[in-house]
Amino acid sequence: QLFIKDLHFGGVPVRIYLPREPSAGKRRGVVFIHGGCGIFGSIRSYERVCRYIARKSDSVVVSVGYHLAPEQRYPAQTLECLTATMHFLKTAETYGVDPARIIVCGDSVGGTFTTSVCQELGQRTDIPKIRAQVLIYPFLQALNFNLPSHQKNAAVAFLTRERTVYFILKYLNKDCSLKEPILAGSHVPENINLKYRKWINPDLIPDALKLGYKPPLPALFLPQVHEEVQELFEPWISPLLAEDAVICGLPDTCIITCEHDVLRDDGLLYKKRLEDNNISVTWHHVEKGFH
Repeated sequence: QLFIKDLHFGGVPVRIYLPREPSAGKRRGVVFIHGGCGIFGSIRSYERVCRYIARKSDSVVVSVGYHLAPEQRYPAQTLECLTATMHFLKTAETYGVDPARIIVCGDSVGGTFTTSVCQELGQRTDIPKIRAQVLIYPFLQALNFNLPSHQKNAAVAFLTRERTVYFILKYLNKDCSLKEPILAGSHVPENINLKYRKWINPDLIPDALKLGYKPPLPALFLPQVHEEVQELFEPWISPLLAEDAVICGLPDTCIITCEHDVLRDDGLLYKKRLEDNNISVTWHHVEKGFH
C-alpha cells in the first residue's frame, strides 16, 4: 500500500512513506519525530508507527532520522529536525503534498523537538505555516521534577522519575552525579522559580489528578549545580519557558497525556499556556496509559 524511500532532506536522513493509491488532490503531510530521550530510537524502530499513520490517514509521512547524542552533541538533534521540517515544507508539492496541510508530530523527546520546531518556525513568513502540532506525552520542562505526576508515577515502569533526569544528563553529556540535586530542585535559583511559577506550578493541575500530592520542602539552591546545567533553562530543552510572543505564533495543537506517566503534567501545563494565549488545543488523556 506504500512506497517507502530513504532520502536526505538538507543532509538529514529521512524515510518517506507515500500511499500508492492515486489521490484526487494533494495529500496531507506528516513530519514524524521519534522519541528515545535523544540517545536511542531510530527510523527503523518507528517503522510500524509511521506505516500505520500513512495508511490510516492517507498522508505522506516523513520520519526524521536525526543523529543521536552523545556522539552528536546537543542541540544537533533539534537543528536536524528543524532542517528536515523546513525542507519538507518547501518541497511538499514534489511529493504530492499540500504545503498548507503539513503537521509535525512526535512522542516523548520527539514531542520536545516538535515543540521546538513549531516555536522556531511560528513567526516565519518565508515558508508555509505548519498546520498543527501533535505532542504525544512530551517532555517540556526541566525545572521541577516534583509535580503531582512525578510523585505519583516516580517508580512506574520504563520511565521512572530518576531515569528521566538520568537520560537528560546523558543527552546533554553531563556528569550523572548531578541527578540527585536536580531531582531535589537545587539547580534552580529563587528568582527563576519566581519568574516561572506562573507557568510551572502544581496549582495549575486539575484537582482530580492531584490526589495524594504532597508539596515538597523547599530545596537548598546549589550555585555550582546551576552553573553546570545552564542548558536546562533554554527553550530547546524546556519549551514551557518560551515567552508569550513565541507561544502566540504556534499552530493548532493536539496534546496526548497518559495517567501513569511522569511527564503527564508537562503536557497539562503546556495545554494551559497555549489556551491562555488563544491557541486551539485538543487534549486526549489515556487513563490507563503509561509512557
